[in-house]
Amino acid sequence: MYIHIPFCKQACHYCDFHFSTSLKKKDDLINALAKELKLRKEEFNNKTVETIYFGGGTPSLLSIDELRFLIDTVYQNYKVNESPEITLEANPDDLSKKIIIELSKSSINRLSIGIQSFFDSDLKLMNRAHNSEEATKCLHEATKYFDNISLDLIYGIPGASNEQWIDNIETALSFNVPHISSYALTVEPKTALKTFIEKGIIEDVDDEKAQEQFFILTEKLEDANFMHYELSNFGKEGYFSKNNSAYWQGKPYLGIGPSAHSFNGTQRSWNVKNNSKYMKSIENEELPLEVETLTITDRYNEYVMTGLRTIWGVSLEKVESNFGLHYKKYLLEQSQPFINEHLLYIEDEKLRVTKKGQFLSDGIASELFKLNLV
Repeated sequence: MYIHIPFCKQACHYCDFHFSTSLKKKDDLINALAKELKLRKEEFNNKTVETIYFGGGTPSLLSIDELRFLIDTVYQNYKVNESPEITLEANPDDLSKKIIIELSKSSINRLSIGIQSFFDSDLKLMNRAHNSEEATKCLHEATKYFDNISLDLIYGIPGASNEQWIDNIETALSFNVPHISSYALTVEPKTALKTFIEKGIIEDVDDEKAQEQFFILTEKLEDANFMHYELSNFGKEGYFSKNNSAYWQGKPYLGIGPSAHSFNGTQRSWNVKNNSKYMKSIENEELPLEVETLTITDRYNEYVMTGLRTIWGVSLEKVESNFGLHYKKYLLEQSQPFINEHLLYIEDEKLRVTKKGQFLSDGIASELFKLNLV
């Protein structure tokens, strides 16, 4: 279960997620989230909730009582696993010692901390709300009270050298966290970053530099006994994100809140990207969502995309049993040029990317897609 908290203190220059910097209607929106949870409980009628993930936005802007209220609402309306993974995305500036201790006494058992960089120059360029001192301070405290911590790092930042990137990785490792998520800085349409690059205020992202830093990252983390289990995710044994792994393995999930997406195995749905419209609709007991029924080709394409990003790869047996022999033959045919270039390989009836192909996996996957032909 994913619960979207659409509030932030300020807008990061690279972010294109749905959020608001005004907290005026925070109480109303939290009540609407609880009401949506109740309205949609039939969708999970025969399912057990294994994970609850507070994403955003900045979920750490909510008080402990507000988080407890939403977790209690889940428990009151859904069947929940005996020991669910409950993750809170948090920004370092929100994680005071007092808050960390309070969180550790709640049912939240995993923190995902948006560090992004330990350098103030990077944080200023991205317009993050915290500074490097707050980043290290919060990790010193959080690691005393939480065992299961993930932190985010961003590479490919304009002006950031490979030496600086290595320093970022080594600082992260010094805190002995068991999970690291790391993403290339991407320039999304309609973001401040895109505007600044177009105006020449910030230099453009260098894809070659990003690729170099990706390979530095994978080497450093694998040397530190992290498993590179998904393109952007590295975990020690027993600390893979159960929530994200469920997405990649095609399990059903329920997305609560404005802009949140859901998936039931054959249909994908998404809520309206507008807080006021979302709240008004929920108040009228109407679900503010659009639904798309996925064709067999859509499901094949999604499986290929997610499978290639993970250590589990794309099972040829699963492709044949779920989609048919025709799809398996098509996949093998389309894969051959990439196998010849040592970007893909087949082992144990699984199609996987090589180390050389990892950074290119999304592009490779798109070449293996099948078109919907009517």
